[in-house]
Amino acid sequence: MIEEIIKRGTTKRTKALREKSTTTQPRLSTERAVYLTETYKKHYGEEPTPVLRAMAFKNYMSNRNLYIGDGELIVGEKGLSPQTAPTFPDLCCHEMEDLDIMDKRKYISFKVSDEDKKIHEEEIIPYWQNKSMRYKILKNMTQEWKDCYEAGIFTEFMEQRAPGHTVADAKIYRKGFLDFKKEINESMENIDWLNDPEALDKKNQLEGMSISCDAIIEYGRRYAEYARKLAENEMDETRREELLWIAKNCDTVPSHRPETFAQAVQMYWFVHLGVTTELNTWDAFSPGRLDQYLYPFYKKEVEEGTLTREKAQEILECMWIKFNNQPAPPKVGITLKESATYTDFANINTGGINPYTGEDGVNDISYIILDVMDEMKLLQPSSNVQISEKTPEEFLRRACEVSREGWGQPAFYNTEEIIKELVDAGKTKEDALFGGASGCVETGAHGREAYILTGYFNMPKVFELTLSDGYDKETDKQLGLKLMNGKEFESYEEVFEAFRKQMEHFIDIKIRGNNIIEKLFGEEMPATFLSIVTDDCISNGRDYNQGGARYNTRYIQGVGIGTVADCLAAIKYNVFDEKRMTMKELLEAADNNFEGYELVRKLVLKNTPKYGNDDDYADALMVDAFNIFKDIVNGRPAVYGGKHRINMLPTTCHVYFGSVTRASVNGRLAYKPLPDGVSPEKGADTNGPTAVIKSVSKMNQIETGGTLLNQRFAPSALADNKGLENLGAVIRSYFRMDGHHIQFNVFDKKILLEAQKKPEEYTNLIVRVAGYSDHFNNLEKALQDEIINRTEQTFS
Repeated sequence: MIEEIIKRGTTKRTKALREKSTTTQPRLSTERAVYLTETYKKHYGEEPTPVLRAMAFKNYMSNRNLYIGDGELIVGEKGLSPQTAPTFPDLCCHEMEDLDIMDKRKYISFKVSDEDKKIHEEEIIPYWQNKSMRYKILKNMTQEWKDCYEAGIFTEFMEQRAPGHTVADAKIYRKGFLDFKKEINESMENIDWLNDPEALDKKNQLEGMSISCDAIIEYGRRYAEYARKLAENEMDETRREELLWIAKNCDTVPSHRPETFAQAVQMYWFVHLGVTTELNTWDAFSPGRLDQYLYPFYKKEVEEGTLTREKAQEILECMWIKFNNQPAPPKVGITLKESATYTDFANINTGGINPYTGEDGVNDISYIILDVMDEMKLLQPSSNVQISEKTPEEFLRRACEVSREGWGQPAFYNTEEIIKELVDAGKTKEDALFGGASGCVETGAHGREAYILTGYFNMPKVFELTLSDGYDKETDKQLGLKLMNGKEFESYEEVFEAFRKQMEHFIDIKIRGNNIIEKLFGEEMPATFLSIVTDDCISNGRDYNQGGARYNTRYIQGVGIGTVADCLAAIKYNVFDEKRMTMKELLEAADNNFEGYELVRKLVLKNTPKYGNDDDYADALMVDAFNIFKDIVNGRPAVYGGKHRINMLPTTCHVYFGSVTRASVNGRLAYKPLPDGVSPEKGADTNGPTAVIKSVSKMNQIETGGTLLNQRFAPSALADNKGLENLGAVIRSYFRMDGHHIQFNVFDKKILLEAQKKPEEYTNLIVRVAGYSDHFNNLEKALQDEIINRTEQTFS
């Protein structure tokens, strides 16, 4: 099994590059931190913040290590070499203890050299320990916010990362950075110094953006020079010609717009490295509608006879390996628990609608990307297919064929629903056509929007506190409002209204914190390079982190809607409708983790309406809970003119949130994982996949920024043509009901149980976790168990 997967790749080149990428242990590099600190020590307090940030970026790009591996066609790494991650002490200054933990932990470890530890101890920590954004965020938070954060009511993405999840669009294939620099200079010349009170701020921002253009241009120039130097000493004539070809590509991009297919790929990759090393933008930057952007280059070269399909696939395989070479920067504490993976959530959109014509967008590159995805079977990049009403059955079937191989890619997205989401959120139809997914499932207007995830929200924990009068028995603190002890509720309506008030209370705390964090980042962490490639930042003279983008959205991610729906059903059905038990009896059972209350658990677990079965009784309660969350969050103002909005996804946070949530009144035992995304509770969905999608579709997903639905099938269910047809029919049916996203785990439960016992024999086993895939052996046992215990669906 191991040998077969290591040898994947259509050419000898990509086989070797893939093997290096998948067998190299991730490690830490302090190189970025050293050059950053050097710039700050020299210039902090002398230069405006945007200029200082850009100078730090240019210092790094002008001096950092260059790497061209044997056989590479696309060049550039986030760190020193494949599987090397830079550190970001300006965001989170890790202590020496953190480095030891990263180095030694069993899961998601990063090797840290003694030299890097010494540099960190002597140079990085002394300068950054009281200057990092993490320090400033926690210093400015109220005790109430800190108590909620520590109790697992919500998480905070910016505690160790920067705002991000942004996606590229077509502009980087039509302009080089000399063109962007010209636009910046024109915008600077148009500043109204007589009437604009922000004139100086705009001048400083635009100057920083101009320096960042110089930084990426210098980076490309250095790679061209380095490739030529290697070519001079290369004895193999074929490789020498390849190095000169790389040099020519780097002469063109990123300074100028790309002219060839390979240059277009290299252009994106330089931009990707610029964005993700300027700041750790929530681990992610994505290519967006890659098939739409690359197809014109491909078509032209194929017609001219300068490119073959096979060569284009090899170049894309090299790009896939580049993504897989980039482990997400290391995390510790709660931030690790909410996102325990090396994956950096770059997400490629394929198919859908042609944004220029409004017609079917599937083209030759769409199929090549599916073939690359299928051949390489890499964790990164995450790859999805957008399925439109206009998508040909051939493309859907090919995507289903890849999906049934069981490693969790591609995910399936609804093009028409994405467009409706974006328009509902205030985008123009034209901009919405260029939108799609990023990260796990999040929707945005690519290249035009700063859509920033702010953290996960633990809905079942809030419901737990609703029943305990706001008192958290885990932390022994009064976290919520004092309204009514759960045993005193005399009607379902009282329970529901109390839940609404507690949700509003905790969301207020979360948004207050969001606003402080947004202000801190706007003032102290401008992203001058990311701003260049985001529409309207140049013309506005405003930074991405200060509301400069055309659209600005702040998301709060709801987790555990399935648990809340079933808890509401357990109370309404058993206590107030059927009067099977009292609130006191039900709460006592849950308080005791149902030990000695087996009959009560059987009633709420097996003999109560459950969300996920197309049961209007339970599904209506899910909709009610969803509407509470949506109505409290959507439209709330953010600091720089944006709005808050919800989406429904967990990454790995459903496991962490479950670990801080006591037994739920629906029969879920204490500390067990919550359901992922909008998926039903484990084992609750017993009426098949059609019932699941009908239940989930009762939620108005258009009013979100994305929802995540996982479904699991046994390989036998999809083994023949009929199985593939059924899978395609489920996808089409769900999307006709305005479902946003669906993805599939296809595995034999026995294999995963065996992999838990003998992990050394299953080192390359990949499963779908939430909005991403991961190696089964990279997952902690609680998450492994959660995946194993997902309901196995059939088409019978």
